[in-house]
Amino acid sequence: MVAEQIERATGLRVEILGGSLVMSPTPRGKHAGTIRRLRQQLEARMPQGLAAYEVSSISMPDDEDDYCTPDLVVLPEAWDEDDEWLIEPGDVELAVEVISKSEKAQQITDINGWYAVAGVRVLLVVDPRFGKWALYTYPKDGKYHGAVDGSYGDSIRLPEPFEFPLDTGCLPRYGEAT
Repeated sequence: MVAEQIERATGLRVEILGGSLVMSPTPRGKHAGTIRRLRQQLEARMPQGLAAYEVSSISMPDDEDDYCTPDLVVLPEAWDEDDEWLIEPGDVELAVEVISKSEKAQQITDINGWYAVAGVRVLLVVDPRFGKWALYTYPKDGKYHGAVDGSYGDSIRLPEPFEFPLDTGCLPRYGEAT
């Protein structure tokens, strides 16, 4: 696949969303640190049979060429032994997107809509630019019908099967551009 070849050749993260090739640089330290801190919290209280994964792509229903690679995704542990490279959206318990310093509002809206169309049950979007987060639930008809947002310092109460809070006070914020 062309996207995989581009990733190997350039080191850029490549996704195909709505038929468009989307490339982004590998995450900066604070982006990666946000993912690490969220992953540590999830893994400490993960329900049995689930695990957190990075660099795992979710397929878009009805279009084998469309996929998205969230920063972090919680799936059944059986993913450890799966030979497929694309996850079925129905297997995703939680997808996490950490907004890059350079992302634009329309790109964020497009990604959130993509997850809703795919039917990903729970999407957590964390924005280190502004110290904000949003938790989206209940996807139906291409949009999320449940949304809770907050600021760093506010706990994120995850729905079933997690039902425990995530601490956002420990998450780093991007510095000013130099």
